[in-house]
Formats: sequence, structure tokens, C-alpha cells
Amino acid sequence: MAANRALLYCAGGGIGDSLVASVVARALHQRFDAVDALTLPGHVSVLERVPDLDGVLVDDGGDERALARRLAREEYDACIVTWATARTARVAHLAAIPVRVGQARRFYSFRFTDRVVVRSEEGDVTSHWSDILLDYARAIGCDTNDRRYRFLPTARDECEAGELSAGPEPFVILNPCNAVASRCDLWPLEGWAALAIALRNRFRARVLVTGSAADAPIAEGIARLAGDDGIGAIAGKTSVGAFGALARRARAFVGITTGSMHVAAAVGAPTVGIFPFQSDFPERWAPVGARTAVVRASYPCHAGDTKERCTDYACIANLDVSRILAAVASLLA
Repeated sequence: MAANRALLYCAGGGIGDSLVASVVARALHQRFDAVDALTLPGHVSVLERVPDLDGVLVDDGGDERALARRLAREEYDACIVTWATARTARVAHLAAIPVRVGQARRFYSFRFTDRVVVRSEEGDVTSHWSDILLDYARAIGCDTNDRRYRFLPTARDECEAGELSAGPEPFVILNPCNAVASRCDLWPLEGWAALAIALRNRFRARVLVTGSAADAPIAEGIARLAGDDGIGAIAGKTSVGAFGALARRARAFVGITTGSMHVAAAVGAPTVGIFPFQSDFPERWAPVGARTAVVRASYPCHAGDTKERCTDYACIANLDVSRILAAVASLLA
């Protein structure tokens, strides 16, 4: 066991949040010999493939004291909590980790030895979230100039991806769903179908429509509406690791801002992130990688609309296909 160890406690949000937070681990390696992550069960398979982490532990939401005792046995020298809640603050405190860095201005912030004001709460809408999270590492003298998060698929992931992508034509990944899509019963298909057809025609490639198992009906509906044998739905058929391997093989990834977008960027795929809502923060959540682009909102949303509260998702039905194609072409030039 390394004598000088740190813990990255990132147990909240979606897989994209945990993947972006892994940049903090790279910064911590400047000072610590080993850096582990403590995360949600659904995020383990993502962080296990991040080379900046030496180990991954699970916070399953169970007994806090039992989890704290386990952490105490690990003898961590520092803990960075990037998703602060009353639970995560208590667990780190109960584990008696000497240095505990977390968010300021919360009723539980007294449990942290070092408290950081989150820039977004001060009105910052332009800093990338990875840079905001690095403020936690900077509080204890750690930083990195390399903001690209990394994801390494396994050999098994590569095998699964090979089976899914088998065929003579190159392919483009289209990811049309975010966390709201499968729950709202209003997610329009026509904008995505038009984009799928345009991608196929412009880049002479198959289009694989991806997503989670919950997104499968939407993905299948898009493929049916497109009416082209070269456009197929594989939502729900990939693990996150196989998706990463698939993205690495793809000619490009095109999709709405979600965790899959960040995974695609992390494996080096040409990645176009679509931010259709006026309430989105593309500067904060843009994909980070060697070849990435963002398509910002252009449709005039109703006043007060957010992705969680919208009556028709007209911006999805009216995707700006020409701008998206131009963004993809710019990455493939």
C-alpha cells in the first residue's frame, strides 16, 4: 500500500460528472503516490477505466459509519469531495481523514478542513467544470495543465465493439438522448431522423444510434423514421466500456450533451456536442479532447424553459442540421 494516498470522493450526478472529476486525480498525483476514487455503483465501470486512478471504491448509500470505518482502514492522507452533500461530508469527517477539502457555504461545510467557494455560485458561466473542480486540488497545492479526462477501454470492450460495428462501411455515432429524454414522453424524433439521414449522406457512413436501455424506444423510432438500412439503433446494447471502444472506432460522435459525449471525447473520437437549450452552459460542459466542437442553441426557447421543464422540446424537433454537419466536417478536415 502506498504511504502517501489521497481519495477523490465523487459520488453524485451522472457518469459525465465523475469522468470530468477524474481530472482532479491527475492533479493530486503531483503530491500523492496513489489516488483512489469513491463513487456511486453506476459510475464504477467508468472510473475503473480511468488511468489516473489507482483504485475505485463504492458508496452504495448504505451505513455511513461502516463506510467511514472502511475508509479509516485505508489511511488516506487527504480527501477531495467534488460532489458535496451532507452524507459525503459526514463520511469523510467520520473517517478522520486529516485533510478534507469540500464546498464552502453549506451547513455541513464545517466538516471540511479546507473549504472552497464554487465559482459557478459566484456567477461564473464560462469556466469549464473541470477547471472549477480543480479549485479543490489547488486548495492543497495540486494542479495540472492537462484538462483532458481519459478513458481506456479493455480488451473485452474492444471485442464487443468490434462485433457491434462489423461491416465494410465506416460509421458515425449519433446519441440523441439525455437523462430527460426517456422520462418526458415528448422527445421529438423528426429532428434526429433528419440529422441521421444528413450524416449518412454527407459522410457516406453508417449511422449507429446509441443510448441507454431506457433510450432504446427513442433510438429505434429514429431509425424507423429515417427509413434507411444504413441507420440502425443499438441503444441498450453496449456497456459503457464497449461504448468507449465503439466511439474510438467511429468516424465521429455526434450527440446531445450527456455522459456519452464526455466518454467519446475521452477516447479521442472527433466529438460534436449539441447544446440545444438556451439554458445550457456549453462553455462549462463542452467535451474536452483533441478534436471537439460545440453546436450552441439557436432555437428561441419559451421563457423559463429548461431541459427538465419544457412543453414541446421544439428545439429538438428543429435541430440546426446544417450547423451540426459543418461542425462535424471541421473536425474531419
